[in-house]
Amino acid sequence: MTITEVSNKYDLSQDTLRYYERIGLIPSVNRNKSGNRDYTEEDCGQVEFIKCMRGAGLPIEALIEYVGLVKQGDATIEVRKELLIEQRKQLNARMEEMQKSLERLNYKIERYEQCTAKK
Repeated sequence: MTITEVSNKYDLSQDTLRYYERIGLIPSVNRNKSGNRDYTEEDCGQVEFIKCMRGAGLPIEALIEYVGLVKQGDATIEVRKELLIEQRKQLNARMEEMQKSLERLNYKIERYEQCTAKK
């Protein structure tokens, strides 16, 4: 796939894809005869994983650490698991805060609806 196709498929800018490649989150993407990036299914899987993890709020630094650990092989499985467990804890905490915010918004909206219904 071309960088344009990958960009469209995963709703990421081409600059973001190049950045992820430059900092090592995505392995160096093969180039076709014209010198354009040619993403494989494996490359796309990595892009999808990175996008998912970023969407969950993982900082770039944590992802760089994780990818570095993956490159070191099976000896780092336990460390990788712990890193993901810690990130899951942080995500759960953010989700709880978001739930509280949602409940507060719903309460305020309900109050305004009650006020406008009386008029």
